Amino acid sequence: MNTLLELRGLTVELPTPGGWVRPVNDVSLRLERGASLGLVGESGSGKTMLSLALMGLLPMGARVSGSAIFDSARGNNAEEKNSGGTVDLAALKEDKWTGIRGRRIAMVFQEPMTALNPVMRVGKQIAEAIRVHHRGVRAAEISKRVVEALARASVPEPELRARQYPHELSGGLRQRVLIAMAIAAGDSSDGGAENGGGRLLIADEPTTALDVTVQKQILELLMRLRRELGLSLIFITHDLAVVAQVADRLAVMYAGRVVEEGPTMEVLRRPRHPYTEGLLRASPQLWRRELIAIPGMVPGLGALPPGCAFEPRCAVRREECKLAVPEMRVAGEGHEARCVLV
Repeated sequence: MNTLLELRGLTVELPTPGGWVRPVNDVSLRLERGASLGLVGESGSGKTMLSLALMGLLPMGARVSGSAIFDSARGNNAEEKNSGGTVDLAALKEDKWTGIRGRRIAMVFQEPMTALNPVMRVGKQIAEAIRVHHRGVRAAEISKRVVEALARASVPEPELRARQYPHELSGGLRQRVLIAMAIAAGDSSDGGAENGGGRLLIADEPTTALDVTVQKQILELLMRLRRELGLSLIFITHDLAVVAQVADRLAVMYAGRVVEEGPTMEVLRRPRHPYTEGLLRASPQLWRRELIAIPGMVPGLGALPPGCAFEPRCAVRREECKLAVPEMRVAGEGHEARCVLV
C-alpha cells in the first residue's frame, strides 16, 4: 500500500472572546490507500474539527497551519496528473475544492436530520451531488445513478425512497441515504478497488443514536463499500467496541492532540497512555461488573495546563508531566504514545 493522506503538524485555530484556541493541535497521522483509521476520544477532543479541516468546512475565521497532503493521482483531471497528483488540503483555496470535496473526499455526518435538507426529496439531494461533479450528464442518467447509489447503500425500494422526504425515513435509512450521497459523486475511474483505492470516506459517529441491530448493519455496509469501492476510511467514534470492528489503526485524541496511535488491537490490548487505559476501563464489557469513570473533566481549550493536558486527571502523573507537553514516544512496532512513562 502507499500513502493516500499524510498529516504533518496539522493545527486549527479558532477565534474566541478569550483569544485563539486550538481544537486541533499539531496532529500528525498517515492513512494508507484502502486502509481504515479510527479516531476516538471524548466529546471536545478535536475529532470532528479535524474531519472538517480535511473537508475544507471549517468555521469562518479559522486559521490552519501544518499540512494535509492528499494523493489525488487517480483523478481524471489533467491538472491533477500534471501536478504530481498531490494537493495540500490545509492550503487549498475554496475555488479549488470542487474537484476534491464530494468526489475524492466525502463525509457521512453524525446527525442525518441536520445534514439532509428537510424540504427536498432525498433523490434530488443525491442528484445535486452528482450534478456538481459530472456536468453535462443527462437527467435520465443522473436519476439512474441516484437509484444505483441508494441500492449500493442497501436502501430497500430505492426508486420509492428517492421520492421521499427525510422525515418519512427511519434513522437507519437516513444514515444510508447520507452514505449513498457520499459515494454517488465518484465513479470507477476515480480509483476503485482494482486501483488500490483513491477515495477517502470520513464517517463521523455514523452509528450514534441507532439501535444495536441497525448499528451492526451500518458497520457491515461501510466495510462492504470499503472492499467493493477500494475506499480509505476515517471512522470517528467514542465507542471502542465499534472501532475495533472497522479500523486497522487507531488514533486516540485528547484536548486536540493525538496521545496514542498504533494498530487497533495492539492499542486496545496493550494501551500505553493513561487516557487510553481510562477509556477502556470506562467502556462496557461483558466480563466487567463495574465501570470506572475517568475523574474530572476535559480542560477548556482556552485553559490548557502547560504540560500534559491529561495530567490533572491522571492517576500516575509525575512532576515532569507538568513541565512540558510530552513528545510521541515509540511504544512498540508501529505504536506510539505521548507519555513520559513510555
